[in-house]
Amino acid sequence: MAEEQVSDKIPMTVLGKRLLDEELKRLMTVDRPSVIKAIEIARGHGDLKENADYSAAKERQGFIEGRIQDINGKMARAKVIDTSTIRSTRVVFGAIVELSEEESGKKITYQIVGVDEADIKIGKVGITSPIARALIGKEAGDEVVVHAPKGEIRYEVLDIRYE
Repeated sequence: MAEEQVSDKIPMTVLGKRLLDEELKRLMTVDRPSVIKAIEIARGHGDLKENADYSAAKERQGFIEGRIQDINGKMARAKVIDTSTIRSTRVVFGAIVELSEEESGKKITYQIVGVDEADIKIGKVGITSPIARALIGKEAGDEVVVHAPKGEIRYEVLDIRYE
């Protein structure tokens, strides 16, 4: 049996796993039964070739089944990390990092999370993002250069914490 590769694991926070669990439960207990009922109703409307309701319901069913498979695959490969137990002075997965943009002096805070948890609007960046890759291994006081689409952005790491 081949040894499991670390890269096969998908890191996620406890919150990220809980959110995926909740989405999977909703898909299986609410969305899937609802789309099956919609397909049954649409079938009752006659000719399936020209039945827009049937086509839409089948398309929705395909999306739901695909998402269920996607989540199950991610859960099987998940490496859930309780970020509140991390004790490090360096930036690692789960870190909440306060930065100062060197050019503008603007302060910004990011948490490094799993790819499925990323939401830049609330300051969560995926582990594979350019900013996260640039931050990994840094300590407070370090300069970070992020190669972004609009060019290089320089930050100073002000603080690192784990919650």
